[in-house]
Amino acid sequence: MLRLKDLSKVYATGDRALTDVSLTVEPGQVVGLIGPSGAGKSTLIRCINRLVEPTSGQVYLGDMDITGLSRGGLRRARRRIGMIFQEYALVERLTVMENVLSGRLGYVGFWRSFFRKFPPASIENAYRLLDRVGLSDHVNKRADALSGGQRQRVGIARALEQDPDLLLIDEPTASLDPKTSRQIMRLIVEICDERGLPAIINIHDVALAQQFVRRVIGLQSGRVVFDGSPDELTADVLTQIYGEEDWSATIRKADEDGEDIDEDADHPGTVPVDRERLAGLT
Repeated sequence: MLRLKDLSKVYATGDRALTDVSLTVEPGQVVGLIGPSGAGKSTLIRCINRLVEPTSGQVYLGDMDITGLSRGGLRRARRRIGMIFQEYALVERLTVMENVLSGRLGYVGFWRSFFRKFPPASIENAYRLLDRVGLSDHVNKRADALSGGQRQRVGIARALEQDPDLLLIDEPTASLDPKTSRQIMRLIVEICDERGLPAIINIHDVALAQQFVRRVIGLQSGRVVFDGSPDELTADVLTQIYGEEDWSATIRKADEDGEDIDEDADHPGTVPVDRERLAGLT
């Protein structure tokens, strides 16, 4: 369980990004975080794992106060927090498998990580995760040969390779087409449900949030101005969050487009799994 208590962030410039944000995210709950640009959504996510240092307040993951940890304690705590990025944050020249295994870097020693020598159990888990995200045929393909949706799936598998207690997800669909965006959101929600993982998704697409999450939190100028179900996102609520606009189309949930498309259509020529080569990672 994640709990934020009176979390605030004021930058050195005097700009206030967050003001007294308090909320709880239960195990398995996926929360959509919405709001206009500059509302504090990315800052909130980054304050949770202290990529941005909060000015005041507390962040609890279970019984652990993350805001009170030393540098070493924070490094260990970040093993428990998986991060999925808008721009994927993959190492382009490395293979899919090598990128997924980088999720274990917080658990192995320096030299093993330097030479990318990972325990067999980590490699087997990576295979299972790649199968779960639909990339079992792309294990040896370089990251720079993947489509956007495939890269995001690698990012999801890498975060899960950490065996996290929490997922923080920063605009996972911003660079994707509408169909692929639905696929990625569906995958995230299903995995969180399967594993009982709490997650916060910073998402700019209100209709997509309505379709896939059961709880939406709206930020405006660093404050929580809405916390409820997607069905409660009326035109008045959206005006409170974003400002005056015709919201009649936005509040209508997106319809499914039928069967998922094959993302590999634009990227033919998958590489067969070379387990002998991967044996060198152990």
